[in-house]
Amino acid sequence: MSAPALAPAPEPTTGPGTGANTGTHLTAMIERAARDDYRRWLATTASAGGCSRPIRLHGQVRDVNTTTGEIVRTFDTVSMPDGVIYTACGDRRASVCPACAETYRADTYQLVRAGIAGGKGVPESVALHPCVFATFTAPSFGPVHTRPTGPGGKPLRCRPRRKAVCCPHGRPMSCPQRHRDDDACLGRPICAQCYDYDGTVVWNAHAPELWRRTSIAICRRLDRLAKTRGGRVRLSYAKVAEFQARGLVHFHAIIRLDGTDPADKNRIIPPPLALGAEQLADVIRDAAAVTWFATVDHPMHRGGWDIAWGRQLDIRTVRMTGSGQVTDTAVASYLAKYATKSTEAIGAGTARITAATLAIYGRPGTHQGRLIAAAWRLGHHPHEDFRALRRWAHMLGFRGHFSTKSRRYSTTLRALRSARATWRRRQTRTEDRLEEETTLVITALNYQGQGWRTTADEYLALSAAARAREHQRTARNEAAYTF
Repeated sequence: MSAPALAPAPEPTTGPGTGANTGTHLTAMIERAARDDYRRWLATTASAGGCSRPIRLHGQVRDVNTTTGEIVRTFDTVSMPDGVIYTACGDRRASVCPACAETYRADTYQLVRAGIAGGKGVPESVALHPCVFATFTAPSFGPVHTRPTGPGGKPLRCRPRRKAVCCPHGRPMSCPQRHRDDDACLGRPICAQCYDYDGTVVWNAHAPELWRRTSIAICRRLDRLAKTRGGRVRLSYAKVAEFQARGLVHFHAIIRLDGTDPADKNRIIPPPLALGAEQLADVIRDAAAVTWFATVDHPMHRGGWDIAWGRQLDIRTVRMTGSGQVTDTAVASYLAKYATKSTEAIGAGTARITAATLAIYGRPGTHQGRLIAAAWRLGHHPHEDFRALRRWAHMLGFRGHFSTKSRRYSTTLRALRSARATWRRRQTRTEDRLEEETTLVITALNYQGQGWRTTADEYLALSAAARAREHQRTARNEAAYTF
């Protein structure tokens, strides 16, 4: 039989065959494609959705009629070409698995936009609620190289100073260069010896707690303001964390103001007319300016560190597409993009740091190495707030979720994934939906391993997935230009 043509695929990074010569891989691909069950095997790999390191499961799946208790059908993975079924790893990080990260990005986009424009179980009336897009930044822990821009996006000098003051280590605190976007020095300190690496990782570790206290402060101020206007309000938000080049996280949040219904707390209603986006922005600024707390005492910093926001707080009003400072689709796309990123901006790895690998990742000659070393050094403390620094040293101390939302902001990722799984099941079944509603699926699957069995299998599976994505992209483009 003839094998389907191959589309370009990402360079494989997993599988026991990695590292063998090209001739061996080509021979293995030809042997796989020449097998009678090749098309059936290729169909089983589609369930992984182009995942770079799918999870292999083996066992049985039974469909039971909930009315009679009868086993309608039984599926055993022994009958599959590889004796297993493949499922996507589900990792949100684009640097680990691009295919799964793209799915996570698309789900996050739908979740965020539904909270702005409605849909997915959210009433469309939320499009009229006051809504702002806020960016909370970290304070300065020392001067770093930056790329400021002027009118029209023209790059300006980094840190121009007529009378450059030298630091205690003899380095001038200025930089007359106009840096490019890809300059390696961006985000790096002017003087590494003056930079507060300890304060940086401690702030990262306590940033989620600072956000929690800030959101509480915003809610309290809004409650007091709403009572004077004769109503009650509730804060709904979705946020993502982004790593800056200097190694500090900052938060992008879409914040919506809702009213509350005393008869039904879960109902989303408009807030009092007297409260708009400008009042919401003022409350956020006031709360962010005064919210702070001190960490517990540490032998290397008596009295603890003060945790507060930086001076840069950007708040913009969000409107529906076509009008306003920021559109709903732009905000949703922006948050979804950063939900799939991790520490790529700083160049740190994704693996956890251990005592054996500290010398490799915590090198004093690099900015990220000094941050990792600081997290490991401060982690030698019995208190849980500091002890966690070693566990999250690869994240430069940050231990929060990269994307979070309030309970009533929008739908959930679980609901979106469940709807997608139901849709896929219906595509492969010919029975009436009534039978599907009375059927219970019982799975007894066990973990067998992760990754493709061979590099040849990885090439073939990812090539087929890349070809399917290209077909979908072409179909969408053709539909967009159909009048």
